[in-house]
Amino acid sequence: MAHIPDGVLSWPVLVTGGVAAAAAVTIGVRSLDEQQIPRVAILSAAFFALSLVSIPLGPSAIHLMLGGLMGLILGLAVFPAVLAALLLQAVMFGFGGLTSIGVNTLNIALPAAIAGLLFAPLVARADAARAAVYGGVCAACAVLGTGLMVSLSLYASSGEFAAASRVIVFSYAPLLVVEALVTGFCVSFVKRVKPELLARARVA
Repeated sequence: MAHIPDGVLSWPVLVTGGVAAAAAVTIGVRSLDEQQIPRVAILSAAFFALSLVSIPLGPSAIHLMLGGLMGLILGLAVFPAVLAALLLQAVMFGFGGLTSIGVNTLNIALPAAIAGLLFAPLVARADAARAAVYGGVCAACAVLGTGLMVSLSLYASSGEFAAASRVIVFSYAPLLVVEALVTGFCVSFVKRVKPELLARARVA
C-alpha cells in the first residue's frame, strides 16, 4: 500500500507531504545533469511498470519498487523519477491518488534516496560479489523505510489506522526479501558491465 489512494489521509498530512515532496523534487531536479536524464527515464519507467503489478497481502498489497537500485544510481534524482511514474499511474490507471501524490512520492523516494546515498560509497569500492550484498541491504533498508513511512502517514491521519499501520509494516517483510535479492542481482550485473553507473554517491 505504498500507493495510498485519495480520501484516506487527513489534510494536514497531505499538505505537509505535498510541500516536503515539492521541495525534495526541486532539489532532485537541480541535481540532474544531462548524462543522468536517460537513467532517470529508464528507472522511472521500470518503477512505473513493476509497481502496477501488486499482490494482495492482508489489509495491504505489495509490489516491487526498486527503491534501493534507484537510490544507488540516481541519488537525489530519485524524487523526480518516482513523481513522474506515480503521476502517470494516477492519471492513466487511477492507481494511488492525485491528492496523495506528494505523500506517496515522499514515502517511496525519501527512504530510497537516504539508503542510496549511504550505501553508494560502499558499492563503489566493492567488487561485484560484495556490491551485490551491499545493494541487497540497501534495497531492504529502502523497503523498510517506505513501510514505516506509509504506516506513519496513516497513523498521523487518524488513530483508527493504528492497528492497520502496524500490520502494514509487517506485510512489507516478504517484499523486503524479494527486493534485496532482485537489487543484489541487478547491482552485481551493473557492477560488471557498466560500473560507472555506481561509481559515486550523488549528493547534489
